[in-house]
Amino acid sequence: MLFTISGKHIEITEAIKKHAEEKTSKLPKYYNRITQVEVIVDGGQGGGASIEIIARAEHSKIFVGTETGEDAYRCIDMAVHKLERQLRRAKSKERNNKHTTSGSDFTEST
Repeated sequence: MLFTISGKHIEITEAIKKHAEEKTSKLPKYYNRITQVEVIVDGGQGGGASIEIIARAEHSKIFVGTETGEDAYRCIDMAVHKLERQLRRAKSKERNNKHTTSGSDFTEST
């Protein structure tokens, strides 16, 4: 899985990079087709941060989680949590669609 992090109007410290990479590395557990994760940290004027995490999967599927707040670490955690929910939902949809059967497959014999 390819991981990239970039900052707008903010310096990306090694601690923020490590925290973001550690949290996003768990995403394939929820949806194993993820090929790339991009984290964008946007520093606001009031000292706050806006985090956007973009997870790209096979077949051009894109999942996005965003969070804005004062603490960049907490925002990363919340954005990852939002992504986990999206990925779980997508995987369960795929799983449910895969195992559906039409009513004509079952015939009653008497």
